[in-house]
Amino acid sequence: MTNAISWFEIPVKNFERAKSFYTNVLNTKITDAPMAEMKYGMFAYDEDNNGVGGGIVEMEGYTPSKDGVVVYLNGGDDLSVPLARVVTAGGSVVMPKTDIGENGFMAQIVDTEGNKIALHSWN
Repeated sequence: MTNAISWFEIPVKNFERAKSFYTNVLNTKITDAPMAEMKYGMFAYDEDNNGVGGGIVEMEGYTPSKDGVVVYLNGGDDLSVPLARVVTAGGSVVMPKTDIGENGFMAQIVDTEGNKIALHSWN
Protein backbone atom coordinates (compact mmCIF):
# COMPACT_ATOMS: atom_id res chain seq x y z
CA MET A 1 0.00 0.00 0.00
CA THR A 2 1.26 3.46 -0.83
CA ASN A 3 0.71 6.23 1.70
CA ALA A 4 -0.41 9.65 0.51
CA ILE A 5 2.33 11.12 2.69
CA SER A 6 5.83 9.73 2.93
CA TRP A 7 7.51 12.35 5.16
CA PHE A 8 6.68 15.64 6.88
CA GLU A 9 8.72 18.41 8.46
CA ILE A 10 7.51 20.78 11.16
CA PRO A 11 9.41 24.08 11.23
CA VAL A 12 10.57 25.26 14.65
CA LYS A 13 12.23 28.39 16.04
CA ASN A 14 13.81 26.73 19.08
CA PHE A 15 14.83 23.11 18.46
CA GLU A 16 15.25 22.05 22.10
CA ARG A 17 11.98 23.65 23.20
CA ALA A 18 10.08 21.99 20.32
CA LYS A 19 11.77 18.65 20.96
CA SER A 20 10.72 18.81 24.61
CA PHE A 21 7.15 19.74 23.65
CA TYR A 22 6.61 16.85 21.23
CA THR A 23 8.46 14.36 23.43
CA ASN A 24 6.22 15.24 26.39
CA VAL A 25 2.89 15.58 24.57
CA LEU A 26 3.23 12.45 22.44
CA ASN A 27 5.29 10.45 24.95
CA THR A 28 7.73 9.57 22.19
CA LYS A 29 11.41 9.89 21.42
CA ILE A 30 12.70 12.38 18.88
CA THR A 31 16.10 11.31 17.57
CA ASP A 32 18.63 14.03 16.80
CA ALA A 33 19.78 13.91 13.18
CA PRO A 34 21.95 17.01 12.78
CA MET A 35 22.68 18.16 9.27
CA ALA A 36 24.71 21.01 7.84
CA GLU A 37 23.17 24.40 8.65
CA MET A 38 20.14 22.93 10.44
CA LYS A 39 18.99 21.17 13.57
CA TYR A 40 16.87 18.12 12.78
CA GLY A 41 14.99 15.67 14.96
CA MET A 42 13.07 12.63 13.71
CA PHE A 43 9.87 11.23 15.17
CA ALA A 44 9.85 7.46 15.71
CA TYR A 45 8.33 5.57 12.79
CA ASP A 46 8.23 2.06 11.34
CA GLU A 47 10.38 2.29 8.23
CA ASP A 48 10.26 -1.50 7.73
CA ASN A 49 6.50 -1.38 7.15
CA ASN A 50 6.34 1.72 4.94
CA GLY A 51 5.40 3.88 7.92
CA VAL A 52 5.09 7.61 7.51
CA GLY A 53 7.80 9.53 9.30
CA GLY A 54 8.71 13.10 9.91
CA GLY A 55 10.76 15.52 11.87
CA ILE A 56 11.18 18.91 13.43
CA VAL A 57 13.52 21.34 11.68
CA GLU A 58 15.24 24.51 12.86
CA MET A 59 16.75 26.20 9.83
CA GLU A 60 16.73 29.51 8.03
CA GLY A 61 13.73 29.65 5.71
CA TYR A 62 11.59 27.31 7.85
CA THR A 63 8.91 29.43 9.54
CA PRO A 64 6.29 28.05 11.93
CA SER A 65 2.69 28.95 11.02
CA LYS A 66 -0.92 28.57 12.14
CA ASP A 67 -1.97 28.97 8.50
CA GLY A 68 -1.55 26.49 5.70
CA VAL A 69 -1.15 22.72 5.75
CA VAL A 70 -2.16 20.91 8.94
CA VAL A 71 -0.25 17.75 9.84
CA TYR A 72 -2.18 15.09 11.81
CA LEU A 73 0.00 13.30 14.34
CA ASN A 74 -0.91 10.00 15.97
CA GLY A 75 -2.65 10.72 19.28
CA GLY A 76 -2.22 7.14 20.51
CA ASP A 77 -4.96 4.93 21.88
CA ASP A 78 -6.94 7.78 23.49
CA LEU A 79 -6.61 11.36 22.28
CA SER A 80 -7.49 12.66 25.75
CA VAL A 81 -4.10 11.52 27.06
CA PRO A 82 -1.77 13.64 24.88
CA LEU A 83 -4.27 16.52 24.88
CA ALA A 84 -4.04 16.67 28.67
CA ARG A 85 -0.29 17.33 28.34
CA VAL A 86 -0.41 20.12 25.71
CA VAL A 87 -0.84 23.12 28.02
CA THR A 88 1.69 21.97 30.63
CA ALA A 89 4.20 21.41 27.79
CA GLY A 90 3.75 25.03 26.67
CA GLY A 91 1.19 24.75 23.86
CA SER A 92 -2.51 25.48 23.58
CA VAL A 93 -5.59 23.54 22.51
CA VAL A 94 -7.51 25.38 19.78
CA MET A 95 -10.03 22.61 19.00
CA PRO A 96 -10.86 20.10 21.74
CA LYS A 97 -11.26 16.39 21.17
CA THR A 98 -13.93 16.17 18.48
CA ASP A 99 -15.83 13.11 17.31
CA ILE A 100 -15.43 12.69 13.55
CA GLY A 101 -17.70 9.66 13.28
CA GLU A 102 -16.31 6.54 11.67
CA ASN A 103 -12.91 8.28 11.37
CA GLY A 104 -12.35 8.47 15.14
CA PHE A 105 -11.44 11.67 16.97
CA MET A 106 -9.34 14.72 16.24
CA ALA A 107 -8.16 17.86 17.99
CA GLN A 108 -6.06 20.84 16.99
CA ILE A 109 -3.28 22.38 19.02
CA VAL A 110 -0.71 25.13 18.67
CA ASP A 111 2.80 24.01 19.61
CA THR A 112 5.45 26.07 21.40
CA GLU A 113 6.71 27.34 18.04
CA GLY A 114 3.38 28.65 16.71
CA ASN A 115 2.46 25.74 14.41
CA LYS A 116 -1.13 24.54 14.26
CA ILE A 117 -0.98 20.73 14.44
CA ALA A 118 -3.80 18.19 14.60
CA LEU A 119 -3.86 15.03 16.69
CA HIS A 120 -5.88 11.93 15.73
CA SER A 121 -6.97 8.77 17.53
CA TRP A 122 -9.63 6.11 17.15
CA ASN A 123 -10.79 6.60 20.78
